[in-house]
Amino acid sequence: MQGSNSPNGSPPPDSFDTAAQSSRMQRFLKGVEWLGNLLPHPVILFVWMSVLLLVLSAVMSYFGVSVIDPRPEGTSGRSADGMIEVVNLLNGEGLARIVENLVTNFTGFVPLGTVLVALLGVGIAEHSGMISAALRGLVMNAPKKMVTFTIVFAGIMSNTAAELGYVVLIPLAAVIFHSLGRHPLAGLAAAFAGVSGGYSANLLLGTVDPLLSGITQEAARIIDPAYTVGAEANWYFMIASTFLISGLGYFVTEKIVEPSLGKYNPNDADDASVLETQIEKVSSVEKKGLLWAGISMLMFCLLLAWTVVPADGILRNAETGLVSGSPFLKGIVVFIFVFFAVPGYIYGKITGSIKSNQDVVDAMSNAMSSLSIYIVLVFFAAQFTAFFKWSNLGSVMAVSGATFLSDIGLTGPLLLVGFIIICGLVNLMLGSASAQWAVTAPIFVPMLMLTGYAPEMIQAAYRIGDSATNIITPMMSYFGLILAVAMRYKKDTGVGTLMAMMLPYSMAFLIGWTILFSVWVFVLGLPVGPGAETYYPAR
Repeated sequence: MQGSNSPNGSPPPDSFDTAAQSSRMQRFLKGVEWLGNLLPHPVILFVWMSVLLLVLSAVMSYFGVSVIDPRPEGTSGRSADGMIEVVNLLNGEGLARIVENLVTNFTGFVPLGTVLVALLGVGIAEHSGMISAALRGLVMNAPKKMVTFTIVFAGIMSNTAAELGYVVLIPLAAVIFHSLGRHPLAGLAAAFAGVSGGYSANLLLGTVDPLLSGITQEAARIIDPAYTVGAEANWYFMIASTFLISGLGYFVTEKIVEPSLGKYNPNDADDASVLETQIEKVSSVEKKGLLWAGISMLMFCLLLAWTVVPADGILRNAETGLVSGSPFLKGIVVFIFVFFAVPGYIYGKITGSIKSNQDVVDAMSNAMSSLSIYIVLVFFAAQFTAFFKWSNLGSVMAVSGATFLSDIGLTGPLLLVGFIIICGLVNLMLGSASAQWAVTAPIFVPMLMLTGYAPEMIQAAYRIGDSATNIITPMMSYFGLILAVAMRYKKDTGVGTLMAMMLPYSMAFLIGWTILFSVWVFVLGLPVGPGAETYYPAR
């Protein structure tokens, strides 16, 4: 690091915060932080929006707001007169419906059960230490030239286990970079980019997939009451996205962020002891546990393949003989549970982290306790979604919006690019993926379905916008934790510093990911997932 006597008073090359202090982008990010802080907690936000929705239903019903139903005659849910009218939820009938269905709205909310079941299995794997050991082994055994790529990749894969990447991998990446004589904040940035910026990319299906698909399904049923969206809806595209984000994360770290940070000065550390942190290597017992856990995973995958790959496979669709609409896809969450639970149990028994059945129960119980705030959020999100559907406000907005888009001729890739950008901007203010999608899905999914696009493809576009801006919004729940880790290595690191450091990743991910999506969908015409359609209705 250069001293303060740099020529012409210019900032030293490693002073990321100083260099960006007066920039327009810095002021913009500070403005985002200020505006975001004005927003209430997502739970309170859903309460307010539900109340507002009820009032709007009464007002718009009073004025007779309606639109022509674009669905063909005979379609389930279509009225005899072919009109969609706003329904008043504040009259006697509406209030009775709310009271009678308050509990069932919650218990019947599709994402709730699927996420809980998936997390039971992931909880066992996480509690046993299997996932943590796998991440450490992956990162620490990588060749020096591949360390950056491996860290970003490991960050993406860590999303299978919810917050593990934030708690374990990001601090670990900073330690690894420092041990290699590199800037620890560059390692932190690379891991943060993978964990949070690559939130929606993965080789495996995790807890986020059934969460989002459940919300998408509820929104799609505003237009098509029988429509189903599986957890695997975006799997193909997310697999491809994993390698794209890993590559982009590597490039931005090596060519932009680390050179901008310059050489690390140990005197910048808030606590010198952090520089003496030793990396805990994977022990021989852990390696043995990982080996047998991997073998069990392989055996499970082979067993699954035996039930799905053959033409007469027992988990294929009994009527069509296809994988589409099969028990395998409909029960994918169950397989996610088994895929993590069994290897996690085997690993725990070998390493001694699981000594009895009580430990297994405790692991699942701890996993459930971590979802307490999510369950509270789901209760109010479920009510908001139900009110939206009952009032027909979602349908009216969707038809009106689709008509407007058609009138101005906004279709094709440009329409979806605009949608991705909107999702990215909304994410700056509302950091929770489930909360954001629960708010926006009832509006955009029906609207874009009416313009001819399938819910699965719409969801994939949403995930790009949501993920790409995670790393530059202080509204992201773990932003404070990442900032605290960064300050240990550079004590003058502020919110603006961290956002400015992560901005190149966000821009690269948003642009690169959008290009991949456009080529994938509109040029190559590939499905975003197994059995997923691109257009609605299917062509």
